[in-house]
Amino acid sequence: MNNDVLWLVRLGLDQGLFKLEHCVAVRTALGDRVEIGDFAQQLIDDAHVDDIGALEKIAGLAMSKGQKGPPAGDPFEDTGSSVPFVRPPPPAPSFEQKKAAAAASAGPVPEFEFDTIGMLDDAALAAGLRGLLRATGRHLASDLHLSTGTRPFIRKNRQLVFISDYKLTADDALRLNTALLTEVQKKTFLKTKDYDYALALNATDRYRVNLMFHKNGAAGAYRMVPEKVRSLEDLGYSAHIDTLKKLLSYHNGLILITGPVGSGKTTTLASMVSYLNETRTDHIITVEDPIEVVQPAKGCNVTQREVGPHTKSFFTALKGALREDPDVIVIGELRDLETIEMAITASETGHLVIGTMHTSDAATTLNRLLDVFPPAQQTQIRSSVAESLRGVVCQRLLPSTDGGLTLACEILISNTAIQNLIREGKSQGLRNTMETGVREGMCLMDNVVYALWQEKKVSTETALANITNRVLRAKIS
Repeated sequence: MNNDVLWLVRLGLDQGLFKLEHCVAVRTALGDRVEIGDFAQQLIDDAHVDDIGALEKIAGLAMSKGQKGPPAGDPFEDTGSSVPFVRPPPPAPSFEQKKAAAAASAGPVPEFEFDTIGMLDDAALAAGLRGLLRATGRHLASDLHLSTGTRPFIRKNRQLVFISDYKLTADDALRLNTALLTEVQKKTFLKTKDYDYALALNATDRYRVNLMFHKNGAAGAYRMVPEKVRSLEDLGYSAHIDTLKKLLSYHNGLILITGPVGSGKTTTLASMVSYLNETRTDHIITVEDPIEVVQPAKGCNVTQREVGPHTKSFFTALKGALREDPDVIVIGELRDLETIEMAITASETGHLVIGTMHTSDAATTLNRLLDVFPPAQQTQIRSSVAESLRGVVCQRLLPSTDGGLTLACEILISNTAIQNLIREGKSQGLRNTMETGVREGMCLMDNVVYALWQEKKVSTETALANITNRVLRAKIS
């Protein structure tokens, strides 16, 4: 365990603030890699601590002592306890076991007394919102929505779930959604009526937030950012892992991660950056809006920039990046002509560029990428993309038969045939070329979804809704 957590337990036991049994229960629930803030918060949430002020004081002292090393003895091995902490090392669980364990460990539906908002002062309201966000994350929901004129709700496994029967008033929603803003942030939001930012309650407790006004009043959407970056295998790419690792082995070119909103593009992008960070010794520059997943430097030096606080736009950040000695450039979203043009230029000048787009398949992705350019540039830009493109990874999250979500993907790998089709503007031929490129790691969304249906991972209804090939649809129905 972290030294500061061990010191927190030691100091708390010495002062009689809590019992060892309580700490054992928290450690069992949160694991050995838990941070001190989460450990202390769980002690509070489980009602193991009455004096929160004293807990905050010893937490600060524990962090200071933890920098110098662990305490003299492991407090969890206190033989005076009736419940010593003993945990044999378990075998590494499979991906399916991890999914099942995560579903089983989901916390209860988040609760909050929304009808008492008017009676709470600002500090109590902020504390209540922090608790609500943490409870939403423990419930394994992906989003929390707080909007004027409607009941608060969360999104879990793509389904909406109301968490209260109380409809937020305009004043309730405004106070609640601005409770965690600084004065400067609040003024900006009230002036612009739109505000995007990354909310960090502590080092591991992060959320992507969008605030806005609509016809009834203020509204906020809070996206849960996973505490840990999951591997590509854990995301569901086990069958395609060799193909993805080959794509990430290039030192120049363009890789596109695409899919509809809520398909997990940001999670896949973060996983790829983590893989590069662990396997290479390069300089990675990311441009995001906002920064969601923090990537600490490992093998690589990682420079993360956020549109707004750190740079004016994606275009200006990319323009500057070419002078900042990068090896890998990661773009949160390719959303306009200038950004796309600069990304293609960077991929041609010896950098590996990875970006995301909101498209549903490889053919649509290439059409969207190329059609933003005026007709006079089409010949030149098609030639540039044909030379620089390394691959396109399209993904969807489909409802699985076990009640969760499962990944379906389509992968295009650039080869001579693909390059010729791009140069000639014959995107209608991509499908046939991808079907014959299975040995190179290519796959079509229809075939992947059909395979998931054969393995009984998705229902017949889900398969039919996501397959366009008439032959495969006939086999299913």
